[in-house]
Amino acid sequence: MRRREFILGGAATAWSVTAGAQQDERVRRIGVILPAAADDAEVQIWLAAFLQALAQLGWTIGRNMRVDIHWATPNAAKIRQHTAELAALAPDVILSGGTSTTGPMLQASRTVPIVFATVVDPVGAGFIESLARPGGNATGFLLYEYSLAGKWLELLKQIAPTTTRVAVLRDANLVSGTGQFAAIQAVAPSLKIDVVPVNMREAGDMERTIAAFAVLQTAA
Repeated sequence: MRRREFILGGAATAWSVTAGAQQDERVRRIGVILPAAADDAEVQIWLAAFLQALAQLGWTIGRNMRVDIHWATPNAAKIRQHTAELAALAPDVILSGGTSTTGPMLQASRTVPIVFATVVDPVGAGFIESLARPGGNATGFLLYEYSLAGKWLELLKQIAPTTTRVAVLRDANLVSGTGQFAAIQAVAPSLKIDVVPVNMREAGDMERTIAAFAVLQTAA
């Protein structure tokens, strides 16, 4: 099973716990909002994994469960439209496909439980209060574990022990770029490394950025 299928299977389990272990014959309503088009083959696979996991937990469409799927597409305006429509249905729980749908979904409803499948930094984005105590009406799964970014710097030091200055290429507009740099920055003093954040927006900036940093290193 691929990683995303595992995450969605876990989301199904999380929803099952949220809904309660006891199942009566009352039909539960699940809302699903996905930042993709309905003909997206890969997302269809993920959705199938989610529904399969629910079936394994005893939830059957037409008997004790109804699923309202909203294919919101990646378009921000469409996402806002679909989140408003889904919130108006007042389902028992909502599965949100990612960061782009979770923020608008929380703006649309602060009462319906929301389980997000893949969010970059739910704390930094304001979706939850903390990883230990999410609070509010949202919980789910992280896409990144930021502490791994600190391990990257440790490995670099092992490979090149004399390294004292490192450029960290990032897009400061992305939550992941900011979060990963913070983890690297926290580890740097113990490794006696000076880390320099270098902001870039597209792949074409990379070659110019590395060349400029190399010139500064040579001058130093």
